[in-house]
Amino acid sequence: MRNFFKRDDSVFVIAEISANHGKNFKRAVSLIKKAKECGVDAVKFQTYTPDTMTLDVKNRHFMIKHPRWGGQTLYQLYKEAYTPWKWFKELKRVAGDAGLTFFSTAFDKTSVDFLENLGVPLHKIASFELVDLPLIEYIAKTKKPLIISTGMATRSEIKDAVNTAKRHGTSNLMLLKCVSSYPAKPQDLNLRTIPDLKKLFKCPVGLSDHSLTTVTSVAAVAQGATIIEKHFTLSRNIKTPDSFFSLEPRELKELVESIRIVEKALGRVSYGLGEEEKKNRVFRRSLFFVKDTKKGEVLTEENIRAIRPASGLKPKYLRSVLNRKAKKNIEKGTPLTKELIS
Repeated sequence: MRNFFKRDDSVFVIAEISANHGKNFKRAVSLIKKAKECGVDAVKFQTYTPDTMTLDVKNRHFMIKHPRWGGQTLYQLYKEAYTPWKWFKELKRVAGDAGLTFFSTAFDKTSVDFLENLGVPLHKIASFELVDLPLIEYIAKTKKPLIISTGMATRSEIKDAVNTAKRHGTSNLMLLKCVSSYPAKPQDLNLRTIPDLKKLFKCPVGLSDHSLTTVTSVAAVAQGATIIEKHFTLSRNIKTPDSFFSLEPRELKELVESIRIVEKALGRVSYGLGEEEKKNRVFRRSLFFVKDTKKGEVLTEENIRAIRPASGLKPKYLRSVLNRKAKKNIEKGTPLTKELIS
């Protein structure tokens, strides 16, 4: 099984299409193709129906309270947002032809079975399903790579999910730091949790970023994130349940380009001269005669100084050469070398 989470040490960037197709198949195809142009590695959808997600009930338990989604029931929201299952085979083909990894979040056993028949290479558990340990167990038994988002989860809940996945067959696991608010405020992201998650659970960690900026995802990479997931829309003017916190193509492209720059900049632990620095080493300081000095004259800080360039002895030798004598007449601007002093 290919390890999606250690791809030449490069960050795995996912365009989360989710509900941004707005029930328009051609738009869903366009989203995949545009995501490819933006440089992502994968596109992700969500696999559910309103009936697999909730009940068509209008009592207070099922009414949504949210600035954008409020005033309707959960069933009404998911009816508007879900991706028709008959699309998936063709969407997967389009993504494959574009060289993108195609996968989807499963929300119950029927969607897991559907995605397995479709031949997806990996699975995803959403933050809200992290506590559904029977679902995690069912997915783990496929033995495919598994991504789990950790929004809202306590350390104990994450531990239960990770242990369940590993106990039932998942050997290739990835956690995503996530804040399950839409949109998420940057000050709520707490990206320093990323290295802590890596240390605690000994697996790669990424970020599912619901904020309205790209800076947060770039900062996550600097914190060690190896997967970035961002919701993606052709335009926020195309109103869908997810469009208001999704990136547009220009923004997604800039995000991918920024991540690739950060990857290069992070590099490895390194001291000393880099290849590009070698030609500039000459501009370091070194010891020079700064006055004409006669043979036998004593070297002092009046006629010897550390200046640029680096043709003479290193400045650290200044104290050891002071009070010695010049072996011959020396012109101002001559680099100090051991051969010139007694």
